[in-house]
Amino acid sequence: MEEATELRSQVVGWPPIRSYRKNCLAAKKTELYVKVSMDGAPYLRKIDLNIYKAYPELLRALEDMFKHVFNSLSGEYSEREGYNGSEYVPTYEDKDGDWMLVGDVPWNMFINSCKRMRIMKGSEAKGLGCAL
Repeated sequence: MEEATELRSQVVGWPPIRSYRKNCLAAKKTELYVKVSMDGAPYLRKIDLNIYKAYPELLRALEDMFKHVFNSLSGEYSEREGYNGSEYVPTYEDKDGDWMLVGDVPWNMFINSCKRMRIMKGSEAKGLGCAL
């Protein structure tokens, strides 16, 4: 009986799963994946927002991602005026469930509040911001 108790105490904690799981979870925290959809596109994409440093880089990636579906996403982004010159407008849903234009808030605030993104027709996004 003492031998069975001794064996159970040796088995507990092996293999060291806890540290392995902890390392896996720590690695996932650095990734910030959000779903991206585009009006009229038959598929969704997922992107990691942490690999981009600013809005222009993100918008170029979105354009490359959906260029096979629509060529009219190309436009100009400026810090002052937002995203102009396109039939489509990138928007995002924040943590409160509100839809906003990509570029309306500072980059770090955007990364921390973005739940998902949608590239919608400009006519549908008219009430979302002043840059339209």
